[in-house]
Amino acid sequence: MKKIIALSALLALGALGMACGPEPAANNAQKNAANAVVNSLQTAANQVQNTANALANQAANVSNSAMNSAANANKPANANANANANANKPK
Repeated sequence: MKKIIALSALLALGALGMACGPEPAANNAQKNAANAVVNSLQTAANQVQNTANALANQAANVSNSAMNSAANANKPANANANANANANKPK
């Protein structure tokens, strides 16, 4: 009788271990699949951020170019005005 109880207890503990224990292959497969999804989403987010940065840089370059063109537009006129003013000074 003791052997039957011991074997039953061992069988019950074995069944409990199989029911509640980890399933490494299945858990790893799920973990790897989840990591693949996270990695692909992170890659997409990085690409969007890179595109946004490139557009912001391009807009800043266009703005700087326009500001420089506007600032330089008056330089020849000022140079000519200064040359004329200096030429007309009494000596």
